[in-house]
Amino acid sequence: MARGKTDVPSIAPIKEKRTVGYYVRGFLKYFVLIFFSLCAVVPLISCVTTAFKTTDEYKATSVMELPESFLNFSNFVKAFTTANMGRAFINSVIVMICVLLVSVVIGTQLAYVLNRFKFPGNGFIRTLFLVASLLPAVAMQVTVYNIMGDLRFIDHLYGYIIMSCGTDVISIYIFIQFMENISVSLDESAIVDGASYWTIYWKIILPLLKPAIVTACILKGVVIYNEYYAANLYLISPEIKTMAISLYKFVGPMGSQYNLICAGVIISIIPALIVFICCQKQIYSGITQGAVKG
Repeated sequence: MARGKTDVPSIAPIKEKRTVGYYVRGFLKYFVLIFFSLCAVVPLISCVTTAFKTTDEYKATSVMELPESFLNFSNFVKAFTTANMGRAFINSVIVMICVLLVSVVIGTQLAYVLNRFKFPGNGFIRTLFLVASLLPAVAMQVTVYNIMGDLRFIDHLYGYIIMSCGTDVISIYIFIQFMENISVSLDESAIVDGASYWTIYWKIILPLLKPAIVTACILKGVVIYNEYYAANLYLISPEIKTMAISLYKFVGPMGSQYNLICAGVIISIIPALIVFICCQKQIYSGITQGAVKG
């Protein structure tokens, strides 16, 4: 028998039957994607175009119409100086760093206790945190404002920081959920070697919680940096205002200067954009690792 190449029958690829429903699903999928993309991009484009317009040009044109020149930086200079955005940015950074540090320390320790120690009332405490997360923050502002007034914390940056350091329920649940994946055998081995509970927390649990800490800091940091209601309520003096409320200077009873407001918004976005560009690898790594269970 002559030796030759063995003919292997080729398997034809299975083609999906393209019905009317297939095209409808494809259309809806891309329509929803494009629609929500435009909802996110159009306001940003409008903000950029408005920021480069003069006051007369803004009144005479639509918000989506391009400015006469993209080299008109007078709005940015005026917004930065008039609203004292330099000082406002420093205040925002101080508040954000202090709040994140306290939230991470308290949140990780509380999660460590609730996850590793079984004691009467453990489930009750978790239920209380769940109930607290369901209460609207605005509904509790009357009580919070009275407490802040009694403690003389109103119109003081340290008072606003202490109020913002309130336990973040979402962060605690992130830490607890991630701690479920850390083996208890690590704690047991450390105890056998003579480690205390504080040593276990500080040298074992806390380093392993780094992905969850990154995720919690991103969520909490964005909220603190963009907080307007509480900052406007408790920070009255111009020298302690944060970025979110510094632009309120351009809003008045005779109208709002939206070209200056848009310029200030872009200025406030630049620091966060720089941090994201420089640390995007760590941010993506922390989010993905913090979201994976098991």
